[in-house]
Amino acid sequence: DEFISSPPRKTVRFGGTLTDILLKYEQGETTDFELLKHQLSDPDIKDAQIVNWLHEFRSSVTYLTKDFEQLVSILLKLPWLRRSREVVEEYLGFLGNLVSAQTVHLRPCLRMIVSQFVPPRITIREDDVDISDSDDDEENLSENFDTCHRALQTVARYVPSTLQFLMPILVEYFPFINKSERTLECYVHNLLRVTVYLPTLRLQILELIVEKLLKLDVSTPQQDIEDAEEAANNSDSEEKSTEEGLFDMEEDEERKGNEVVSPSSERMAHPLAERLDILMTILFAYIKDVCHVDGKLDINKTKDLYRDLVSVFDKLILPTHASCHVQYFMFYICSFKLGLAEAFLDHLWKKLHDPNNPSVIRQTAGSYIGSFLARAKFIPVVTVKACLDLLVNWMHKYIDNQDAGANAYCDVALHGPFYSACQAAFYTLIFRHKQLLDGNLRKGLSYLQSLNFERIVMCQLNPLKICIPSVVNLFAAITRKYQLVFCYTIIERNNRQFIPVVRTGTGGDLVQTCTNPLDSFFPFDPYVLKRSKKTIDPFYQFWEELSAEDLEDLKKPIKRGTSEDEDDDFLKGETPQNDGVVEIAPNSYEPNTRSPMSSAGSPSDCYVQYP
Repeated sequence: DEFISSPPRKTVRFGGTLTDILLKYEQGETTDFELLKHQLSDPDIKDAQIVNWLHEFRSSVTYLTKDFEQLVSILLKLPWLRRSREVVEEYLGFLGNLVSAQTVHLRPCLRMIVSQFVPPRITIREDDVDISDSDDDEENLSENFDTCHRALQTVARYVPSTLQFLMPILVEYFPFINKSERTLECYVHNLLRVTVYLPTLRLQILELIVEKLLKLDVSTPQQDIEDAEEAANNSDSEEKSTEEGLFDMEEDEERKGNEVVSPSSERMAHPLAERLDILMTILFAYIKDVCHVDGKLDINKTKDLYRDLVSVFDKLILPTHASCHVQYFMFYICSFKLGLAEAFLDHLWKKLHDPNNPSVIRQTAGSYIGSFLARAKFIPVVTVKACLDLLVNWMHKYIDNQDAGANAYCDVALHGPFYSACQAAFYTLIFRHKQLLDGNLRKGLSYLQSLNFERIVMCQLNPLKICIPSVVNLFAAITRKYQLVFCYTIIERNNRQFIPVVRTGTGGDLVQTCTNPLDSFFPFDPYVLKRSKKTIDPFYQFWEELSAEDLEDLKKPIKRGTSEDEDDDFLKGETPQNDGVVEIAPNSYEPNTRSPMSSAGSPSDCYVQYP
């Protein structure tokens, strides 16, 4: 009974040759054709059967016209990747024959290959309910990806038009940002591998990846990441104190002191930040691998990649406000060679002083110049001086042009790029003044005096009124200390011209509002993603804690509204919290800050002029 009820072994071939079956189908006899489809769709099909069928299909591809689209679809669904070596090789040969003879099937073939760029999903069902749905992290996953890339190279070799059909498919199959970290990691990694053997697609693929990274980045404000980390640390501390006791906690501290870090400590508490961290690590590794051959920098390859990345930067990064991490791919590649950093600064400078560019782009370019000069350790003082000279000379010429005109008054809508350049110069001086004065104090002071900051500060455009208070306070303290310019008279006059605006909050409470009129942010503020941070930190200039003497110099207040914590680290935790000291600037990453050219979605201004 058991023998009779068991299905026969799948080694029997029904029907004639493949050519006969296809010809009969065209004549209207479908029995053998349906049997063929049934055999190919059988989940228990044996490797030997697949090899035999594929061998016949390879010699009959001329018959596989558009009329046999359904049959080709079944062939493309065959589980060929997880089969024996013979099946894989035969299938690759079949793909090459198929696309070269019948290009009508090119798109389905490309879709089949690209769909394998992510790990397969394993679903366990009980009573029609999915109780488990996870990535299949099989051991030979890497080998399967290698085979997929061989297949794609085969298709591209036989059909030159592959490139124009492939890119839309890569966009279509990009996983949603809420998919698992492993899925996103594998797909991005495989996309970057495609650029190695299809270099003409590199720029488009980099644009696609950066666009998706930006969506992750702007969806995870830095404050949210820090809040999630703090909550996770508090939770861990509570668990440890409850379960392990005091002595175990002391042992943990000793292990931390010995730099024994567990893999779990590298995970980001915020789920989207975790995804972004993994993908940024992959992007940094790709940049390093492309630019280095046998451990040495290949300058030609580096220049080519730099051009592509600058193009992506201009198209996607520069117009995006308040991204925190993605822009660091430019910071990283510029660290390889000083010439690249200087080229990037020159590129930003051209954006800033070109009046044909939109004002918001010019202002953002100014923010990038200031932040890059302040934070990049690999930029020497001589380059900093050259950039300060450019910025300051342009500002003086701008003042010359405005003094005689009708617009010589403080208005960020009219003079946004000028204020951005001022803030960039002030910010650079705050970070770099010690290096500028190092070695020969007299020579350094002479250089700073030659910049004539006094004229900039005293001009009718009044940049101290527009730049954010944290920068203004430190700039004022430093310039007073070295007797370059006395800013406090102007600061106090500006304070008297403004009063805070109070609006009604959602619960009826009065809420004091504040927005940064320059809508400025510092794009190279501290990088907080744990894994990829290790790549950036060696080249990054952190803010040095202020000395007691410096703190004494900061006891002139700027009361220009209240705000929450400053994201930039140069005022975080290093200034005393008393009334006579520096106010903290508005949050650089506050989502409700806006371009001065647009008030859409913005709170009301935080100051109004006295009548």
